Amino acid sequence: MSTHIASVYDEDLKYLTRRISEMGGLAEQMVAESVRALVNSDLALAQKVISDDAILDDAERQIGEKAIVTIARRQPMAADLREIMGSIRIAADLERVGDLGKNNAKRVIAVATASLPRQLARGLEHLAELALVQLKEVLDVYASRSVEKANSIRERDSEIDAIYTSLFRELLTYMMEDPRNITPCTHLLFCAKNIERIGDHATNIAETIYYMATGAQPVGERPKDDTANTVGAIGT
Repeated sequence: MSTHIASVYDEDLKYLTRRISEMGGLAEQMVAESVRALVNSDLALAQKVISDDAILDDAERQIGEKAIVTIARRQPMAADLREIMGSIRIAADLERVGDLGKNNAKRVIAVATASLPRQLARGLEHLAELALVQLKEVLDVYASRSVEKANSIRERDSEIDAIYTSLFRELLTYMMEDPRNITPCTHLLFCAKNIERIGDHATNIAETIYYMATGAQPVGERPKDDTANTVGAIGT
């Protein structure tokens, strides 16, 4: 590979890295703002989140198109091919994170009509904080390519699952205590699940980074502590 071709190829890889970082920053912002809009019944902020999703979608398309052109022109092998394919996978996860933030923002109107108990608001904020920390840390790992840190993030996914299950139980309790709580709490259940899924996407990104750096998949099943599907079952 000539110096000129190598230089152009490096620029292609730098472009993918830069765009992934930009997507990550916007996805983080959308999630944080969607939760703030929910807690504060801020309809204007919710609309901003919904509008920002189009920017994230466009960024994913640009990354995919650039990756395909780069593969076609450079025919990369081994680590370089993993780098490009990893960018496509991470962009897809970040686009989905944005979708989940947008979905929560769309529920702001429905939740705003009811008074959100402070305890539930704190629970939702705490869940979002954990998911956002995980998302921020995994984007830092994308920059550093630390295999150890990628594996550590993967191992911590169960923390978010446990908080989600606890919040799920609280919401069910409010619904059983007063039928008027059923509609807003149902919306909040969906919101909480969306936030829990954001943690899953952060874990997906950690696994992709591990693969990009090592060429192997992480060993063993990822830890899970989501028992919401058993709530209300006999013996629980």
